[in-house]
Amino acid sequence: MIYVVIVFLWVSLLLYLVMGGADFGAGIIELFTSTPNKSRTRRIMYNAIGPIWEANHMWLIIAIVILFVGFPTIYATMSTYLHIPLTVMLMGIIARGTALTFRNYDAVNDNMQKIYNKIFVYSSFITPLFLGIIAGSAVSGRVDPQANNFMDAYVYSWLNWFSVAIGFFTTSLCGFLAAIYLIGEARDDAERRSFIRKARIMNVAAVVSGGVVFIVSIKENIPLVQWVFGNFIGIAAVGLASISLVLLWYLISKGKRYIIRVLAGFQMTMILLTTTYKHYPNIVILKGGGHLSLIEHRGADKAIQALGIALLLGSILILPALFYLVWSFQKKSANGDADLHH
Repeated sequence: MIYVVIVFLWVSLLLYLVMGGADFGAGIIELFTSTPNKSRTRRIMYNAIGPIWEANHMWLIIAIVILFVGFPTIYATMSTYLHIPLTVMLMGIIARGTALTFRNYDAVNDNMQKIYNKIFVYSSFITPLFLGIIAGSAVSGRVDPQANNFMDAYVYSWLNWFSVAIGFFTTSLCGFLAAIYLIGEARDDAERRSFIRKARIMNVAAVVSGGVVFIVSIKENIPLVQWVFGNFIGIAAVGLASISLVLLWYLISKGKRYIIRVLAGFQMTMILLTTTYKHYPNIVILKGGGHLSLIEHRGADKAIQALGIALLLGSILILPALFYLVWSFQKKSANGDADLHH
């Protein structure tokens, strides 16, 4: 049952990266959109993320619950030594959701809309930035349970070049995902060309920031190159991600709008696979060479058994409801577009 729980944890993180990433990326796209085009971008963005913007955080909640119940030592360590970036990320999620709600449903349309807009776009940038920082910190070898001062224990564990580089790489990926997703929501060629241009920019940003991640990892003696290229799975995943990226841009040039979303999601899957496969089951790399393992540091067998059963039963109930939610909103959006054309 432990492997069932681990699979659910990995899949939850993947779905949050793909779906939540596209959600956050929509705000990043808006942040870097010119003022005359912002209102149009907001309309398209809201139609795109409206069906799932709140449901996206379900995957994060599932991952947290799995860690809390199934791996209490890992949960306690991360929530203690990385509590600052975790708090910033959670505050960003709350601020972003609040701003999105008020700017779309506020009964009074006044200057507060400008404040809501700013909160939304900046929290859309900050949240994935700190999500990436947390992920980088977990494998950077900077978390030090033996630290005897505040800075070493709670600041330098995450405030380092590698973790920050991972943060910007994650932000770029979110922007890229959103741009790819929004291409399929564009109603005319001008909108479509605009999102294609943004996708190119975010693609370049992801490549550059990814290169920086490797450079910093070498300088800080983090074996990222070995994790990615030191095994067949990593090399195969990088190759498949590269091929899918070329295919994605080819299909964009041919006007394909929906298959490119699948390819973008596939690339995120390959990226997560390459960065987690080699050091599995170690999920946290500690300073001094120690680690926290999903196998060695799991909870009691009865807790794992109950958690695995709950996850299996929950997926039977939740996943069909989620698919129906997305389908119903998409159908409503399509009918709305048809009415506008008539």
